[in-house]
Amino acid sequence: MDCNMSQIMAGPTRLLYCNCTYAQVVPKEVKAAVLKKLCESGVAFEAVADLCEMSARQDPALKRLAEGGAIKVAACYPRAVKWLFAAARAPLPQAGTEVLNMRTQSAEEVTGAMLNQGVNPNLPAGKAGTPSEKPSELSNLKSQVTVAAADGVSGDATPSIDSTLATPHSALRS
Repeated sequence: MDCNMSQIMAGPTRLLYCNCTYAQVVPKEVKAAVLKKLCESGVAFEAVADLCEMSARQDPALKRLAEGGAIKVAACYPRAVKWLFAAARAPLPQAGTEVLNMRTQSAEEVTGAMLNQGVNPNLPAGKAGTPSEKPSELSNLKSQVTVAAADGVSGDATPSIDSTLATPHSALRS
């Protein structure tokens, strides 16, 4: 499937799709179906290769995404997404963030919510601070990325994902 690059840009309620390339904890069928429906919908959205990897490198794009207003994120668990952004020193807005969990929800549920006009904020309550404040969750997420990198997992090649966001596996081991 091939997305028109003009679709992948910000709008009033921004949509963010994570391909979970390195940890590969999201079922491939769900990821593919969600991405296909987003592409076919004609709505603007941004796609990234892997939020875990971006957080590990403290990618400045996470700060831009967090500060841009209301956002819906198709990724994994809301608590994980919250802490990935917090670890990159880019906390998401509690009242303006909805995270759709492609690990536990069907592709239909995720795309239905992503394409719905409203935002149903669902980040867990609690302070989202520096990584030292919640080491168990962040260590678990970092270990998933590190294990995937150590195993030489390269992920599925999805042409619509911006490959410039990829980092060599050796950089993820630090």
